[in-house]
Amino acid sequence: MNTPESQTNKKRKADFKVVIIGDAAIGKTCIVNRYLHNQFSDEMPNQTIGAAFFLKQWKSSNIAIWDTAGEERFSGLSNFYCRGANAAIVAYDIRDRRTFDSIDARYTQLLETSAENCTIVLAGTKKDLVTRDNREISVEDGIKKVKELGERWQSKSHPGDKTPFFETSAKTSENIMELFEYIFETLTLDVANPVAKDTIDFGKSNATGKKCSC
Repeated sequence: MNTPESQTNKKRKADFKVVIIGDAAIGKTCIVNRYLHNQFSDEMPNQTIGAAFFLKQWKSSNIAIWDTAGEERFSGLSNFYCRGANAAIVAYDIRDRRTFDSIDARYTQLLETSAENCTIVLAGTKKDLVTRDNREISVEDGIKKVKELGERWQSKSHPGDKTPFFETSAKTSENIMELFEYIFETLTLDVANPVAKDTIDFGKSNATGKKCSC
């Protein structure tokens, strides 16, 4: 007979898996921290090594959120963590064209092992720092890119037919809630047939990798 403690520590399967990918230092972890903990720090971050996961309960579903490293030397690990993903947040810095170009150069290949009809959402970061003079990726470019990605992966559509594109600011919280709610609403539209197969210790929120604040 299981004791209450053993039941608490029992491993459960995540119903859905969400990964966030993109170059280093563009604010991926800041996005996750702002959403899950409503926290933001301007301090220089430590480097994310490999990946770190968090768990979020959305209605009756358990959703694993994987924050992956952006440095090229961790590409092999990122590919592993993208395996079976039901949704992917593909992030870039609105002020840096190189981070946008990296989507095709580095990150689309990571999604080859994602789940069928993986929901692809594009997220521009650090909008609070964007000015007319330093913006390098337009809204139109972002929408065009996410449509291309959605067609390539036959991405599952949001029930409200919203465009899977958000310009975000972890500092001001702009579009952070909307970004994750878009994904969760899309994934849980058909909760009777979850796809993810990751087994996760529900009692821990950060079991893999070294977390950074940005």
